[in-house]
Amino acid sequence: MKDVIIIGAGFSGLAAARILQAQNVSFSILEARDRIGGRVYTKRFENGKYLDFGGQWIGPGQDRMYELCSEYGVGYYDTYNEGKHILDLNGKIKKYKGLIPKLDIISLVNLDWVMRKLERMAKNIDCSKPWTHPKAAKWDEMTLQDFLYKNCISKTCMKVITLALETVFASKPHDISLLHALFYFKSGRDLNTLINIKDGAQQHRIEGGMQTLAEKIAAKFTDHIFFNHAVKEVEKTVDGFCVKGGDFQIQGKKVIIAIPPPLTREIQFAPKLSVTKMGLLQKLEMGKVGKCFMVYHKPFWRKGGFSGQAFADENSPFQSIFDSSPKNEEYGVILGFTIADRSVGFFQHDKKKRETLMLEKLVSYFGEQAADPVFYEDFTMTDEAWSKGCYAALYPKAIWIEYKNTLSESENSIIWAGTETSTEWFGYIEGAVRAGERAANEAIKTLI
Repeated sequence: MKDVIIIGAGFSGLAAARILQAQNVSFSILEARDRIGGRVYTKRFENGKYLDFGGQWIGPGQDRMYELCSEYGVGYYDTYNEGKHILDLNGKIKKYKGLIPKLDIISLVNLDWVMRKLERMAKNIDCSKPWTHPKAAKWDEMTLQDFLYKNCISKTCMKVITLALETVFASKPHDISLLHALFYFKSGRDLNTLINIKDGAQQHRIEGGMQTLAEKIAAKFTDHIFFNHAVKEVEKTVDGFCVKGGDFQIQGKKVIIAIPPPLTREIQFAPKLSVTKMGLLQKLEMGKVGKCFMVYHKPFWRKGGFSGQAFADENSPFQSIFDSSPKNEEYGVILGFTIADRSVGFFQHDKKKRETLMLEKLVSYFGEQAADPVFYEDFTMTDEAWSKGCYAALYPKAIWIEYKNTLSESENSIIWAGTETSTEWFGYIEGAVRAGERAANEAIKTLI
């Protein structure tokens, strides 16, 4: 019998395992996929190229990620952020520099005011208990979209702030409670941090792809990871737990759940989870995002004075586009994010049509050189059985007030991890790591 059974080999599960191993606590990790990383997935190609199909950025304030990079000797580099950005709005393409695009004066003032107001509202949120804010009940009964309707007096302002927020959440603003949005901003420092590259959450990339760090962490305990082990049942026994799958069962004293909340709904628990815990799990859904990559021989747009960044309204399949090239510029990569409704519509097309749609946009932004790529790839975790979406499970309205911190609370001696249980950097890899470490330490204390 193992001391701890960890369900999920994403960053949260790996972070938990790392702590357990350091304390000589025995464990097994059960992973449904044939790989580690969870919502981090670096796809490697035979030609030596790689693309980050999952999470790929780190930034200031994500202290554990930088500490892990240092400990495991994993390098990182600046996300390219020099030159002109593009705003594709109302059928017109404009170039600009800096964080805020060139807009008419009314829209510009309105946009600044809306962002500052969101920052002020989020400032006093206690991320360990956001439901205690004096206005929590009011804000949880509103969606983020309700707030925008009330505060955006300019249609242009509405379009720009919406595409920015959709990129942050991988969701439409009407699917998120205002309280959850404010909590999310505060858990990641503030809204400016979440939308920025310089001094923001997208400042650095991992050399060789984000999965490189996951592999380094797992290297010392790969023999404790069991792939293609989808858990179907978690049964409490006299001595601990019996965790079962299609053709296996493993005994353990403690269980750590480190998978996306919607996947937990598919596991049978004996005894059953509380009505409160199950009620919350039934109401959480994952964000929807597709990552689309156009790969070139070189990042030619840089010589043309472009950053590779573009932001577009609903007339484009992509809310945002970034330069996702490797450190040494061995080849160039433009990454497009197609999110929420746009993602659903985009992936209804076949792959050749999706490539054509992206090429048309890139040619209109960067010129005819964009028409000659090496290859195109795309990926959406919405279609992946063991993720069901990305970046994270999000709280619709009226959930925080009713359920509070139900998700992160242990129940029947089962400990819950995953980025969605973190009070800091919720939805980010940093949050997953912090949650995994917390869960491991909780397990260790209860084993003593």
